[in-house]
Amino acid sequence: MKVLRTIQNNPELSRGAVAAIGNFDGVHLGHQALLAALYQQAVRLQLPMLVILFEPQPREFFQRQQAPARLTRLREKIHSLRQCGVEYVCCLRFNQKLAHQSPEAFATQVIFQGLHVNYLLVGRDFRFGHDRLGDVTLLKKIGERFGCVVETYPDFALNHERISSTQVRQALQVADFKQVEALLGRPYSMCGRVLRGQGRGRQWGVPTANFSVTQLPLPLHGVFCVQVQRAGYPLYQGVANIGQRPTVDSVKQILEVHLFAMNDCLYGERLEVFFLHKLRDEVKFPSLDALIAQIHQDVLSAKAYFLE
Repeated sequence: MKVLRTIQNNPELSRGAVAAIGNFDGVHLGHQALLAALYQQAVRLQLPMLVILFEPQPREFFQRQQAPARLTRLREKIHSLRQCGVEYVCCLRFNQKLAHQSPEAFATQVIFQGLHVNYLLVGRDFRFGHDRLGDVTLLKKIGERFGCVVETYPDFALNHERISSTQVRQALQVADFKQVEALLGRPYSMCGRVLRGQGRGRQWGVPTANFSVTQLPLPLHGVFCVQVQRAGYPLYQGVANIGQRPTVDSVKQILEVHLFAMNDCLYGERLEVFFLHKLRDEVKFPSLDALIAQIHQDVLSAKAYFLE
């Protein structure tokens, strides 16, 4: 897969492309079904398969801290798109200029002239351009001028209910990981590179692999039973805390994972953390001793969960 950061100078797309456009947050089963349909068109037309994304996502740009929790960071999203057969991702920087671009200008200059799209598949409620004034009807009208076929993909339903990123967020909020897996078609996970921390966990007898978590707000908070994938190794079991560690007065969000039966140095390695079960919320304890005692109890509780 190749990630494009501009609509200019992309000779790979000079012959045209089949494309989808949107946030694809979580790359849930609805997204996967749309991409499967797009893949069929790519094979039929013998054209590359392209997904157009925005960074930050538009609601993050406009709403900042009040935006919905992001399910997947860009790297995780690209990984999932690659698994769906996507060959090119055009990641457009969403800024004031793009936010104020008219629907007509965006469709013409970005989609049809810039990226040479000649088959476009979108959801039926897709909106675009300044104040979200552009809709599918307008997109089809403009597309006709460029010989582009624009089609809508029907909503994908599970148990007669439309699958959406909002549904996934709601299931994560109540730690319904079975429902999350049903909506995503896979367990929910986060990926990251292990950073060097302050060594508190090791001092307390529970060494942790630490990851910086940059997206705001987070879709999960608390203490969880997890499995961790390390390249070239079987899955490890462990317990994870994700949040701000209020007892140690941290303001930075972090994901900390204690792996059972693990003594290797993991600094710099990329790991994938799968969330399976919530043990408790993150709370502020009256003392460090109380926190340490609870952490050891969390380890026992997590080990008991994996023995069930």
